[in-house]
Amino acid sequence: MKFPIIAVLLLTLSTALLKAELDAKYYEKTCPQIEDIISETVQSASKQDPKVPARILRMFFHDCFIRLFFHIYGYDYRDVMHQYCWIQLTNKAEKDGPPNLSVHSFYVIDDAKAKLEKAYPHIVSCADIIAIAARDVVTLSGGSSWEVLKGRKDGRISKASDTINLPAPTLNVTQLIQSFAKRGLSIKDLVTLSGGHTLGFSHCSSFQSRIHNFSFLHDIDPTLNIKFALELKNKCPNPNTTNPNAGEFLDSTASVFDNDYYTQILGGKGLFSSDQSLASDSRTRWIVEAFAKDPSVFFKEFADSMLKLGNVGVLENGEVRLNCKIVNS
Repeated sequence: MKFPIIAVLLLTLSTALLKAELDAKYYEKTCPQIEDIISETVQSASKQDPKVPARILRMFFHDCFIRLFFHIYGYDYRDVMHQYCWIQLTNKAEKDGPPNLSVHSFYVIDDAKAKLEKAYPHIVSCADIIAIAARDVVTLSGGSSWEVLKGRKDGRISKASDTINLPAPTLNVTQLIQSFAKRGLSIKDLVTLSGGHTLGFSHCSSFQSRIHNFSFLHDIDPTLNIKFALELKNKCPNPNTTNPNAGEFLDSTASVFDNDYYTQILGGKGLFSSDQSLASDSRTRWIVEAFAKDPSVFFKEFADSMLKLGNVGVLENGEVRLNCKIVNS
């Protein structure tokens, strides 16, 4: 009977050793300038291209939702969770999956990585760079700040097919709750992190089904504010448009991190049906109303939920990439 007990103890110990212990001061001695280098890179890129903040924030969310961390660019930025594995195999990497084709701005992470490699070779993971950059773009856009926990490793696997795990803009509240729950995230986290849609722009393809031939009875989704819906139809007149510039901003202050997103969906102006559904379900509406009423409450909860998201499924049995696009030889 002793052998099974020992085997169980060894298995438990080995599993515990795989769990990364993240720490805000992880690089304090080995890379003291990490925050400054990443912040300067993000600020410079954002000045050149105002779309960068929204893209970096979206990158982090995708990173934490796919394999639990960094699979997008081929980036295995975390081995298990928004893993944006920057791996280059015969398979397409996650960055090539349909939901990630419009993320862009991977060059910002590459730039920060190159600077960090020059200053502190083979110390900082790509996974930690994206986590810090996501915090920086929120703060830079007028939102809250928080201490990012660090110590993630980069993974070794990335498949475009994994992007199917991302929540689609057509999901209802029950489906969204289930998707977030699989990652250990609560209903409050769901509503809070959805507020990241306060930044950014969407192409027509993500919402055109709401404004063209919605159902047998309605051409337009009846949950949409009718004036807003007609404006959208004017911008996206063809349900099969391929115009890369056609679309709509996610809220009326799309370059500023604020609580306008929640005000918009309470007024029937949620761009995605998944967003609008948050205002029509009793499990989520009260949170939407609280955030619309008080931006300070939203800011605090957003910082807390981002920390929680950044800790989902983090493992340390990975590597520190020398180049975020490829695994180490």
